[in-house]
Amino acid sequence: MRSLRLVTIVMALTCGFTVANIYYSQPLLGLISRDFHVTEGAAALVVTLTQLGYAFGMILLVPLGDKVENRGLAAWTLLGTAAALAVAAFAPTFGVFLAVSVLVGITSVVVQVIVPIAANLAPAGQGGRVVGQVMMGLLLGILLARTLSSFVAAAWGWQTIYLISACVMVVLSLLLFRVLPKRYPHEPMSYPALVKSMLTLVRRHEPLRRRALSQALIFGAFTAFWTAIAFHLIAQFGFGQTAIGLFALVGAAGALAAPIAGRLGDRGLGHIASGAALVLAIVALVIAAVFQGDIILLGAGGVLLDFAVQTHQVLGQHEVYALDPGARSRMNSVYMFTLFIGGAISSAITGTLYAVGGWDAVCIFAAALPFVGLLIWAAHHVRHVRLARVLLGSRS
Repeated sequence: MRSLRLVTIVMALTCGFTVANIYYSQPLLGLISRDFHVTEGAAALVVTLTQLGYAFGMILLVPLGDKVENRGLAAWTLLGTAAALAVAAFAPTFGVFLAVSVLVGITSVVVQVIVPIAANLAPAGQGGRVVGQVMMGLLLGILLARTLSSFVAAAWGWQTIYLISACVMVVLSLLLFRVLPKRYPHEPMSYPALVKSMLTLVRRHEPLRRRALSQALIFGAFTAFWTAIAFHLIAQFGFGQTAIGLFALVGAAGALAAPIAGRLGDRGLGHIASGAALVLAIVALVIAAVFQGDIILLGAGGVLLDFAVQTHQVLGQHEVYALDPGARSRMNSVYMFTLFIGGAISSAITGTLYAVGGWDAVCIFAAALPFVGLLIWAAHHVRHVRLARVLLGSRS
């Protein structure tokens, strides 16, 4: 077997470049709207449908990670992603582009096959660290995707990023075949039973339900911010595509949260850090609303929001993976399905909100989402403290 360090690097690169496919369109919505002659609200459907595709890929493909050989599943799915991206680059109509955007989302869930592999390969007691390193690659992909697609669009047109990414997917598929160790799960259930068993996992594990819902809320805030920001930067500052890309670059600092959050989870500090992340997200959106005319402070709000979202996600996955190591792929399916359903709903609402109420309406909506998540966190915290007091009282 290759060294864990090399395998971790390859998994991080694969996650980063693959998940970027979900976010390339966000800063390009103005160009897509212009070229296909549709409204800004209609163009925002690209983000919504890509995220919906990703969410349903969680249900259709990711559970196979507990059933079939993982390396082959990941590598062959990447080839499907490459094909969908190639079609997107040459889509003749907006309808076709929307349809293949769904396929891009479905096949990009290979990321969620790879993250549980990282957890399974990690030595005992180091799961948070290894998953955090892989997640850092994934998060850099999320945060740099908007910058990369903006620069490429400014130079060669917005379709070019889809062609480039298709080629990258083929290279990554070959690299996975060469570097990633084979992993054969031992789950005897049939595929339909495997998918159905996810409902059992949801009923059985309260932390899975709580973490998935909370992450969907804070991710919805993240999606609202980055879906509307391109429109706001154009309207408020007259930014072109290159300037939008430079602004998106500041969010990459949020990727530093992944390894930090992983270590906090390993040290048993995940619960407190999760509450802090939800508070930070609310503060970030207040800054973005109050100082919307100041590009520096607006960017600072974006950095803080990204940091909060990524911290909360890594801590959530750390807790969820520990619930049932034999069902990590299915656990991850439930967690990420809920997350991206939240993101898809948020992006759909954001398009309408921005058209009606502008940036202020988007920020109010986005801040309300992690606030609800904070209420869920607080309710759990109160129950946890009461239980601890009861246990201590019984021992005395």
